[in-house]
Amino acid sequence: MARVKNKASDTLAQRLALVVKSGRISLGYTSTKKALRTGKAKLVLIAANSPPLRKSELEYYAMLAKVPVHHFNGTNIEMGTACGRLFRCSTMVILDAGDSDILADQSLSG
Repeated sequence: MARVKNKASDTLAQRLALVVKSGRISLGYTSTKKALRTGKAKLVLIAANSPPLRKSELEYYAMLAKVPVHHFNGTNIEMGTACGRLFRCSTMVILDAGDSDILADQSLSG
């Protein structure tokens, strides 16, 4: 069972890497909130060890903007590594998916 979960997170990491290369993303809580308020956000990703208050606030903003939220199974360190960054990242927003099919995946939306 854990093997399948690892495979799914690997494909998510690969999709995130493709979005970072070909699309547009924004990292961080403030820029995610700003993108949700302006209507530019397409998908919000929140790390598992994100603070609960920030998590619920972003979920509320996403609900108002009708943007899907995906709860990333890894920590903020793993999410930053999946984006190709050398620092922690607890929240990120996808502004343009580029060549990736991350927005079309039904397992991520919801």
